[in-house]
Amino acid sequence: QVQLVESGGRLVQTGDSLTLSCVVSGLSFSKTYMGWFRQAPGMEREFVAAVSWKTSSTIYPNGVKGRFTISRDNAKNTTYLQMDSLKPEDTGVYYCAADLRAENLRVSTTYDYWGQGTQVTVSS
Repeated sequence: QVQLVESGGRLVQTGDSLTLSCVVSGLSFSKTYMGWFRQAPGMEREFVAAVSWKTSSTIYPNGVKGRFTISRDNAKNTTYLQMDSLKPEDTGVYYCAADLRAENLRVSTTYDYWGQGTQVTVSS
């Protein structure tokens, strides 16, 4: 049984930093592409970051590039999302996701497994 469990979301202020964690079980984490998405109320799920298991290369959309950093610790089966200089528009439920094939890491339908999400709220 595959499980992805996110943690770390909370209420913060504009300009603060926050790190989210996602612990994965039930699959070969070291050979799994990992991504983070977020969803604000009434909005579609939005790509935030992804990391390759093959090269450890990372990708980000322009809106978070330079502020967010995705990383992974294969020994702990965990992926992290370090978020700096947070803005109110970063508010949303953050989901981690696992992809076994890497067809297109920016697209949510590519991913095979999802966590339950963790709420991040950035106050102005």
